[in-house]
Amino acid sequence: MSVKLVAIDMDGTLLNERGELSPAVVESVKKARKTGAYIVICTGRPLSGALEQLDTLDLLSADDYVISYNGSLVLNTNTWDVVSQHGLTRDDYLYFDMLARKIGVHIHTVDRDAIYTSNRDISRYSVNEAHMVNLPLKYRTPEEIADEVSAVKLMMIDEPEILKAAIEKIPKHLFEEYTLVTSSPYYLEILNKDASKGSAVKELADHLGIKQEEVMAIGDAENDLSMLKYAGVSVAMGNGTPEVKAVAKYEVASNAEDGVKEALERWVMQ
Repeated sequence: MSVKLVAIDMDGTLLNERGELSPAVVESVKKARKTGAYIVICTGRPLSGALEQLDTLDLLSADDYVISYNGSLVLNTNTWDVVSQHGLTRDDYLYFDMLARKIGVHIHTVDRDAIYTSNRDISRYSVNEAHMVNLPLKYRTPEEIADEVSAVKLMMIDEPEILKAAIEKIPKHLFEEYTLVTSSPYYLEILNKDASKGSAVKELADHLGIKQEEVMAIGDAENDLSMLKYAGVSVAMGNGTPEVKAVAKYEVASNAEDGVKEALERWVMQ
């Protein structure tokens, strides 16, 4: 059965080791889209952090979609109509802000317009995230954030060894009540329980009338596991983690070697 929808992670997958789109990947995505298959960026970044890539890849037509915030928001990229959205509540934010202080890590909150932190000693990883996804970074008190911000996701951020130790202190029941995934050694993303890349890909496939076996997913990190488990054709990047390679049915070259191009040529442009 042919592949009709391709969900592609961005960082570490679609983008090379310099965080750029290689000309070969750009060309292959455009060719794959011309076959009629939906090519969907599926990223942990907010929408603002994927707009440049969507434009470069010509994925802004009336039949194009994007999955952002690790599956919390699915949009049509031409009309910006919402296919699905799963956010967090005021109480969710206040609880995790207090928990972050208790276990000794920085935290910030992301909505569709900005990144907000209540940490006076603002983490360099918050600054890095704001720069990478083209969002302003704003300091607010916890009460101001709770009252003014509609959080799409929260992120605990810190030095890898600090974050790893903190994750071990998170109450186990929270892993059942929310979606908690690491997108890098210094980012733990906290989402609505109904939000994940896997659930978002399924919601979009159902919206488009596409069967599970007609879906391909390509990824490299822990936050890609859910969509790899869902997809009929699951592909791990050569630079992917051991967990990703264990779940995926297939493996291609690394992001430094245009692995996405290889995947599209093997399963979409036969």
